[in-house]
Amino acid sequence: TIGSDTYPPFVYLDNNGDPTGIDVEIAVEAFRRMGYQAVFTTIDWEQKRALLDSGEIDCIWGCFSMDGREQDYQWAGPYMVSRQVIAVNAASDIYAMSDLNGKTIAVQSTGKPEEIFLSGSDPRIPQAVDVFSIEDRSVQYAMLACGYVDAIAAHETAILQYMKDNSVEFRILEEPLLVTGLGIAFAKNDSRGLDSQLNAVLAQMRTDGTLEQILGKYLEHPSQYLEVDTIGA
Repeated sequence: TIGSDTYPPFVYLDNNGDPTGIDVEIAVEAFRRMGYQAVFTTIDWEQKRALLDSGEIDCIWGCFSMDGREQDYQWAGPYMVSRQVIAVNAASDIYAMSDLNGKTIAVQSTGKPEEIFLSGSDPRIPQAVDVFSIEDRSVQYAMLACGYVDAIAAHETAILQYMKDNSVEFRILEEPLLVTGLGIAFAKNDSRGLDSQLNAVLAQMRTDGTLEQILGKYLEHPSQYLEVDTIGA
């Protein structure tokens, strides 16, 4: 049982109401090779760790960045590279992070961008930025499109998907907020060894081309998202 939330193109419902997306396809194939059937369940993202620790779900999988959370879970991954970026409306006068001074930005609550902006740990980001933490990821895009906020911060692939699906033109700042690896999180006290098994299967799927084939259905230049050895380089 895999806990996730809706985050196109990684996890979302198709026209029949069935889960689909990059992470769904990878998970179904990976767990099939391990002898399991992958079942995705939509969770309250803010409660993900409690649901995992209680055993209500077996793992968290849904564009989940490992950076800074390495000690919080047992991880399988990284299986994919993701850029966390800042996006603004096309006509915005914001071109660099320093231009965010006195501006408003929407982020998902408990997400990595929220942590970065609220902690004040990134010297590139001015202190005078008003941060709106949104529980529903999709709302932040609408807030930007409607001009309720000056910027948003999220995974680049998700922003590109929203622009494609809704014919909206945002401008993504050139410098990424964070380049991170995506992983699958298991509870710290999980003794089944599923993380090690999954790592082995994901390596197999990388070698035999399955990962690139799946990513190619959703993203242009899929191979660049598989360059996990470049993270932190």
